[in-house]
Amino acid sequence: MKKLVVGIIRGLMVLFSKLPLKFHYFMGDVISWLAKNVIRYRTDVVWINISRSFPEMKYKQLKEVYNQFYKHFGEIFAEAMWFAGATYKRLYKSGIVEVTNPGTLSEMYDNAPSLTVLSTHCGNWELMGGFLGYRTSDGTGYSFDEEQIRVVYKKLTSDIADEVFARNRVAALERVGTTCEIESTNILRYSIKNRDKKLVYIYPTDQAPYRGTGKYDMGTFMSQRTFAMIGSVGVACKLSHAVIYMKMKRVERGRYEMSFIPICQNASEYTPEEIMRKYYDILEEEIRETPSNWLWTHKRWK
Repeated sequence: MKKLVVGIIRGLMVLFSKLPLKFHYFMGDVISWLAKNVIRYRTDVVWINISRSFPEMKYKQLKEVYNQFYKHFGEIFAEAMWFAGATYKRLYKSGIVEVTNPGTLSEMYDNAPSLTVLSTHCGNWELMGGFLGYRTSDGTGYSFDEEQIRVVYKKLTSDIADEVFARNRVAALERVGTTCEIESTNILRYSIKNRDKKLVYIYPTDQAPYRGTGKYDMGTFMSQRTFAMIGSVGVACKLSHAVIYMKMKRVERGRYEMSFIPICQNASEYTPEEIMRKYYDILEEEIRETPSNWLWTHKRWK
């Protein structure tokens, strides 16, 4: 029954995804308006997060960030639905994402046992599964392909929702599909078992620590005391991975820039806390550059 339900939902999503991206943005505007003005989805969380993160801003500035965030929030849903039918050819033709420095990613991968990529909830993380197919600023590709990619994720409570979104996140990965996904509770065991394989591990890293996981006191991030999970960089330190930050900046509707910022070439030379501090420093710089670009509905500071 589960496979049937998942198949029906995915089939409808793929069929719906064939509609033009402009149509999806129209629906995204509707979702944005409903979320902000009717459902009022976490409007109190968003306002508290923004106002505490930017104590230097005046009310008018905070309101602008608030409004622009909900506009972006609707676009995330629109683009995620459109992405359900993604292929490398379609992604490249759309120009929705351009990677500015693919050579940096390849160079760090080539000179390390494996590469740890720390992603965020900036831009649209639902599009990250297609990065091998996006345009690059210099027209070059990467020194690895789908078979080397592993995406670390947190399993959703609903088995059906978990499988639907898992398939959607990697819709563009034509050969490996969901076999590239590793549940977060299994990543240490998996990484050690496969330490002789040269892989690219992609982690979403900016969430609040999950219940039952270890947490590290980061001190101040976005003007607030912040705790973080350090499991991802802990694995990198144990296995001497290179570590890089994945930045995804929204330039305008229908266009993102993805770039990679090196953190360290050999994580074993640093502590997990040092690497994570560097990650959050870069993340804060990115958020302050484009304040509406981050997922402010997330209950990051509990």
